[in-house]
Formats: sequence, C-alpha cells, structure tokens
Amino acid sequence: MPPAIEICHIAKRFGAVTALDDVSISIEAGEMFFLLGPSGCGKTTLLRILAGLETSDSGDILFNGRDVASLPAHERGAPMVFQNYALWPHLNVHDNIAFGLVERKIPRREISARVQDVLKRVGLDGLGARKPGHLSGGQQQRVVLARALVLNPAIILLDEPLSNLDAKLRVEMRQEIEKLRENTDITFVYVTHDQADALSLADRMAVMQAGRVSAIGTPLGLYARPPNRFCADFLGESNLLAGRMECKAGSAECSVETSLGMWRVADAGKRPQHSEVLCLVRPENLQPVIDGGAGMNVFDAEVKGLRMNGATVTVCLSAAGVDLLATVLTQNSLGLKRRDRRRWGVAHENVVLMDPS
Repeated sequence: MPPAIEICHIAKRFGAVTALDDVSISIEAGEMFFLLGPSGCGKTTLLRILAGLETSDSGDILFNGRDVASLPAHERGAPMVFQNYALWPHLNVHDNIAFGLVERKIPRREISARVQDVLKRVGLDGLGARKPGHLSGGQQQRVVLARALVLNPAIILLDEPLSNLDAKLRVEMRQEIEKLRENTDITFVYVTHDQADALSLADRMAVMQAGRVSAIGTPLGLYARPPNRFCADFLGESNLLAGRMECKAGSAECSVETSLGMWRVADAGKRPQHSEVLCLVRPENLQPVIDGGAGMNVFDAEVKGLRMNGATVTVCLSAAGVDLLATVLTQNSLGLKRRDRRRWGVAHENVVLMDPS
C-alpha cells in the first residue's frame, strides 16, 4: 500500500521570502505525525498546502497514491482543525458538528446518528443543544475535533489545536486526543511549536527550520540522539560542549578533550582522531556524584541558581566558565543551595557526539 501522505519536493515562496524549500516527507497510514518547529519555519504553510488552502510553486502532494494538488479543499477528504476554533456562534454544538454533513446532503437520520456517536467519542454526550459561547475552551476544542471526525476522513490536519488552552487543559486534551486514536485508523498531521505536545503524542515528527526539514524520526530517537545542533537545541533543554576526539591506536575506546576535562564516550561513531565535535548532555543525565563516580565523567561545579518545576528542580551550574543545566528530582534537591560547590557527573553512554556545524 502507498503511504497515506507523500509530500514530494514542495517549494513555496511569498515574494522574496522562501517559506518552503524542497520539502519531502512520507507519512504512513494511521500515524500521528507532527510538523514541529519555531515560528516562521514553514510548518503551517505546509499544512495549508496539504489542506488545499494554499498552492505550492512546485512539487507534488499525494494522498494514498492519488495526486490531490489540483483538487479543492472540500474534495481532498482531509478536514483541518484550526487553532481559533472557527465555530458558528449562532449554531448549537449539534449543528456545528453536522454542518459538513448537511453541505454534503447526507440524509437527516444518518446525520443525527453520526453526530450523536461522535459526541460520545469526544466526551460531549448530552451537550448537543448548547451554543459554543456556553462551553469551556476545552469543550469548544472537542467540538472542533468532533466536526472533523464526523466526516469519517482518512486524514485530519491539526493547526496548533491546543494553543489557546491553559497548561492544565492542554494536558487533558493531549490525553483525549490519545484516547481518540485508540479507536481509529485516521492519519493525523499535527502542526505545533510546542515540544511537549510533540514529544507526548507523536509517532514520528519532522523538525523544521527555515523552510526545510532538519530531521525526521521518533520523539525518543530525536530527543536522545539528535542528528544536528538545531534539533538538540530545539527539542528540550541541552548542554553542548565543544570538544576534540582523542582515540587510542588499536582501541575501540575514545575520549573527547573538553573544557571540563577528558571525557570518555561510549559511541564515537567513525569520527577520526582530533576531529572537532559537540558533546550533548541532557540536563536529566547530569547528576550530583554521591560515590566515586564510576562509569561517569566527573567535574566540579558551583550552583548558581535553582528553578522549581514541581516534581523536578532545574539546577543552574557553572563549571570552568561554562554554564550548565541539571535536572534532579525535587526530593533529591533538598540539600542544594546557591554557591554550593560539589562534584557532578554524566555517564559515558549519556554523552552524545554531534558534528559542530
């Protein structure tokens, strides 16, 4: 079977601005696929091209092997969920959800049955008679999702659907979206700049930068082993140290000379002796050294500040003129205070090497 969506060499310019530059992505059926990146990276433009709301300057868009580039939006079978809800204020919940079915001249009895079914699926059973203005933000977002689901599409496109919700509601709606996926084989393409949405929901994601795809992979793969500096910086917090490879002749063991000392690494790839590298250490892998630090790269650091996150505390460190971040469990941070000096360490296998460019 062909992929659910094939994006082939898409380019788009707005005057002198290149919004998309030779973008190619393949998305499998049933995937929750994220387009992730900072503002202006081209992710929303790409989604609008998929939806038929924008045209590309070049390239092809295929849905299940069918070229849809020339089809209008309503013939593509890929409804779009907008971040501003776009609900009709004068229509009740039932009629907002039924709107697309009415336009398609579906029989009234079938419309009623499909709307009632989707109301149950999104947890709005019994609220069909309410107007949008009498719903909470989370409930309005569920109506928008229901309006797309009721069409029984093969593909749903989501444009930052949780951006208008507060932090608690965002978490709740992530859980609701995850539940919806359990009972459907719909392919979702989800645009966001929020790393938490992508890391918690995505099967795979494309990280975009300046109109191009910087990397494609699973959330865990891109977070734990990012292929480049941009991904390392954008996906979560990171510590990046410049270094130079120092490999023993005839030995698989390699070390990196850094400003914090000579660090051993578990996987150096095929990098040659004396090559320049970046050492990535995620903050949660940087921990206080309790015992001798066996199997770790150890260094002295001063605590410059503490940032409470709830279950964890972010510790701001300074070591040999280098600013670092460490994340420790709150229960393990009680003895830490500003201007403390102590040893910190990172396990050899948690040092990820990347090219400096």
